[in-house]
Amino acid sequence: MTHVEIKPLGPDDALALAPLIAEYAQAQRRGAPRRPDQYYAERILNDPTAKMIGAFDGPLAVGFAIYFDLPEIITGLRIGQLDEIYVTPDERRKGIARRMIEALVTEGQSRGWLELRWIVPGRNEPAVTLYDKIAEPAGWKGYIIPIDRLALQQAGM
Repeated sequence: MTHVEIKPLGPDDALALAPLIAEYAQAQRRGAPRRPDQYYAERILNDPTAKMIGAFDGPLAVGFAIYFDLPEIITGLRIGQLDEIYVTPDERRKGIARRMIEALVTEGQSRGWLELRWIVPGRNEPAVTLYDKIAEPAGWKGYIIPIDRLALQQAGM
Protein backbone atom coordinates (compact mmCIF):
# COMPACT_ATOMS: atom_id res chain seq x y z
CA MET A 1 0.00 0.00 0.00
CA THR A 2 1.23 3.47 -0.83
CA HIS A 3 1.68 6.04 1.90
CA VAL A 4 -1.32 8.35 2.14
CA GLU A 5 -0.82 11.62 3.98
CA ILE A 6 -3.71 13.22 5.88
CA LYS A 7 -3.32 16.98 6.16
CA PRO A 8 -5.31 20.19 6.64
CA LEU A 9 -6.46 21.79 3.40
CA GLY A 10 -5.97 25.43 2.53
CA PRO A 11 -6.67 27.72 -0.43
CA ASP A 12 -3.67 26.33 -2.34
CA ASP A 13 -5.37 22.91 -2.43
CA ALA A 14 -8.37 24.06 -4.50
CA LEU A 15 -7.06 22.63 -7.78
CA ALA A 16 -6.57 19.18 -6.19
CA LEU A 17 -9.91 19.33 -4.33
CA ALA A 18 -12.14 20.40 -7.23
CA PRO A 19 -12.25 16.99 -9.01
CA LEU A 20 -13.04 15.23 -5.73
CA ILE A 21 -15.96 17.55 -5.00
CA ALA A 22 -17.34 16.91 -8.50
CA GLU A 23 -16.89 13.15 -8.06
CA TYR A 24 -18.57 13.23 -4.65
CA ALA A 25 -21.52 15.25 -5.98
CA GLN A 26 -21.92 12.74 -8.82
CA ALA A 27 -21.87 9.83 -6.36
CA GLN A 28 -24.49 11.45 -4.13
CA ARG A 29 -26.87 12.97 -6.66
CA ARG A 30 -26.34 10.80 -9.75
CA GLY A 31 -27.30 12.38 -13.07
CA ALA A 32 -24.76 13.92 -15.40
CA PRO A 33 -21.21 14.12 -14.04
CA ARG A 34 -20.27 17.53 -12.70
CA ARG A 35 -17.30 19.40 -14.07
CA PRO A 36 -14.56 20.16 -11.52
CA ASP A 37 -15.03 23.74 -10.31
CA GLN A 38 -11.87 25.26 -8.86
CA TYR A 39 -13.68 28.50 -7.93
CA TYR A 40 -16.21 26.56 -5.84
CA ALA A 41 -13.39 24.60 -4.14
CA GLU A 42 -11.67 27.91 -3.35
CA ARG A 43 -14.90 29.26 -1.82
CA ILE A 44 -15.21 26.23 0.45
CA LEU A 45 -11.55 26.36 1.47
CA ASN A 46 -11.89 30.07 2.30
CA ASP A 47 -15.14 29.67 4.23
CA PRO A 48 -14.60 31.08 7.74
CA THR A 49 -16.81 28.47 9.43
CA ALA A 50 -15.72 25.26 7.69
CA LYS A 51 -12.43 23.39 7.94
CA MET A 52 -11.22 20.60 5.68
CA ILE A 53 -8.67 17.85 5.71
CA GLY A 54 -7.49 15.88 2.71
CA ALA A 55 -5.93 12.52 1.98
CA PHE A 56 -3.07 12.61 -0.53
CA ASP A 57 -1.25 9.80 -2.29
CA GLY A 58 1.77 11.84 -3.35
CA PRO A 59 0.40 14.87 -5.17
CA LEU A 60 -2.96 13.19 -5.91
CA ALA A 61 -5.91 14.01 -3.63
CA VAL A 62 -7.82 10.79 -2.88
CA GLY A 63 -10.18 11.92 -0.12
CA PHE A 64 -11.50 14.79 1.95
CA ALA A 65 -13.52 15.56 5.05
CA ILE A 66 -15.24 18.81 5.97
CA TYR A 67 -15.96 19.65 9.59
CA PHE A 68 -17.03 22.40 11.95
CA ASP A 69 -16.01 23.42 15.47
CA LEU A 70 -19.29 24.14 17.29
CA PRO A 71 -20.47 25.02 20.79
CA GLU A 72 -22.23 22.27 22.73
CA ILE A 73 -25.01 24.06 24.57
CA ILE A 74 -25.59 21.64 27.47
CA THR A 75 -22.00 21.37 28.72
CA GLY A 76 -20.60 24.68 27.55
CA LEU A 77 -17.80 22.80 25.81
CA ARG A 78 -17.18 22.49 22.07
CA ILE A 79 -17.73 19.60 19.67
CA GLY A 80 -16.55 18.66 16.22
CA GLN A 81 -19.26 18.14 13.62
CA LEU A 82 -18.10 16.03 10.67
CA ASP A 83 -20.27 17.07 7.75
CA GLU A 84 -18.96 15.12 4.74
CA ILE A 85 -16.27 12.51 4.21
CA TYR A 86 -15.29 11.06 0.84
CA VAL A 87 -12.67 8.68 -0.50
CA THR A 88 -12.32 7.96 -4.22
CA PRO A 89 -13.64 4.52 -5.21
CA ASP A 90 -10.19 3.14 -6.16
CA GLU A 91 -8.80 4.03 -2.73
CA ARG A 92 -11.61 2.62 -0.57
CA ARG A 93 -11.09 -0.25 1.85
CA LYS A 94 -7.53 0.90 2.53
CA GLY A 95 -8.23 2.59 5.87
CA ILE A 96 -8.20 6.15 4.51
CA ALA A 97 -11.62 7.18 5.90
CA ARG A 98 -10.63 5.71 9.26
CA ARG A 99 -7.37 7.69 9.21
CA MET A 100 -9.21 10.91 8.40
CA ILE A 101 -11.59 10.32 11.32
CA GLU A 102 -8.59 9.55 13.56
CA ALA A 103 -7.01 12.84 12.42
CA LEU A 104 -10.20 14.67 13.40
CA VAL A 105 -10.18 12.98 16.81
CA THR A 106 -6.60 14.19 17.27
CA GLU A 107 -7.69 17.68 16.17
CA GLY A 108 -10.53 17.49 18.66
CA GLN A 109 -8.15 16.58 21.46
CA SER A 110 -6.07 19.68 20.71
CA ARG A 111 -9.23 21.84 20.56
CA GLY A 112 -10.75 20.36 23.72
CA TRP A 113 -13.82 18.93 21.98
CA LEU A 114 -16.28 16.92 24.02
CA GLU A 115 -16.91 14.67 21.01
CA LEU A 116 -16.90 14.31 17.25
CA ARG A 117 -20.40 13.95 15.79
CA TRP A 118 -21.67 13.05 12.35
CA ILE A 119 -24.88 11.99 10.66
CA VAL A 120 -24.85 9.60 7.71
CA PRO A 121 -27.42 8.12 5.39
CA GLY A 122 -28.36 4.67 6.70
CA ARG A 123 -28.32 3.28 3.17
CA ASN A 124 -24.55 3.81 2.85
CA GLU A 125 -23.71 0.29 4.03
CA PRO A 126 -19.90 0.35 3.67
CA ALA A 127 -19.66 3.63 5.59
CA VAL A 128 -22.10 2.53 8.30
CA THR A 129 -20.12 -0.71 8.72
CA LEU A 130 -16.95 1.28 9.39
CA TYR A 131 -18.68 3.72 11.72
CA ASP A 132 -20.22 0.88 13.74
CA LYS A 133 -16.69 -0.44 14.31
CA ILE A 134 -15.07 2.82 15.43
CA ALA A 135 -17.88 4.86 17.03
CA GLU A 136 -20.92 4.59 19.27
CA PRO A 137 -24.44 5.10 17.92
CA ALA A 138 -25.67 8.56 18.92
CA GLY A 139 -29.25 7.63 19.71
CA TRP A 140 -30.91 10.17 17.42
CA LYS A 141 -32.12 10.26 13.86
CA GLY A 142 -31.28 12.86 11.26
CA TYR A 143 -33.96 14.72 9.34
CA ILE A 144 -34.05 17.56 6.85
CA ILE A 145 -36.59 20.19 5.85
CA PRO A 146 -35.90 21.48 2.34
CA ILE A 147 -36.20 25.27 2.38
CA ASP A 148 -35.63 26.44 -1.17
CA ARG A 149 -36.34 23.81 -3.81
CA LEU A 150 -35.87 26.41 -6.58
CA ALA A 151 -32.28 27.04 -5.45
CA LEU A 152 -31.65 23.28 -5.49
CA GLN A 153 -33.09 23.01 -9.00
CA GLN A 154 -30.94 25.90 -10.24
CA ALA A 155 -27.85 24.20 -8.75
CA GLY A 156 -28.75 21.03 -10.69
CA MET A 157 -29.54 19.04 -7.56
